[in-house]
Amino acid sequence: MPDARQTFKETVATHKATMNGFLAALEKEPPEQLDTYADPLDRDVWAETDCLTCSNCCRNMTPVFTVADIKRIATHFRMSVPAFKAKWLYQNKNGAWMNRLQPCPFLNLQTNKCSIYAIRPEDCAGFPHLTKKSVVEYLHVHKQNIEFCPATFKFVEKLMQLVSADVDKFAV
Repeated sequence: MPDARQTFKETVATHKATMNGFLAALEKEPPEQLDTYADPLDRDVWAETDCLTCSNCCRNMTPVFTVADIKRIATHFRMSVPAFKAKWLYQNKNGAWMNRLQPCPFLNLQTNKCSIYAIRPEDCAGFPHLTKKSVVEYLHVHKQNIEFCPATFKFVEKLMQLVSADVDKFAV
């Protein structure tokens, strides 16, 4: 039986260009009712999605750690903030604190579970941010996330069905 992550990767390869074209078109001319789709789509997506079958976000991406995240997690490990940063994080060119390693060092690769789930970074808790902001303000993030996140992929797929009767006009 094929690995779920590999099957998803193949599905993305087939549909990514069309989805990115669709999202780019939405950025240019968003329908007035676009934000009204977000919450119902979000509920539908999570009814169909089990993150524990995937963990692509933890395997391929890194959250941005807030100051509060760093203090909370360092305290959990009984470490000083500087020691926690030195062991697990780096600061990118924009000054954001991110995981030094991929996959995430807090991911159990056998179970796809987060070992610090109860105190995970805020960015992880909100991922994939389907309803974080108005839809048009977050389309650029969805373009990036469809490659890794089945929930984002489903969200965009369902959005395409709602917004357009003729998906082909968005093909690249």
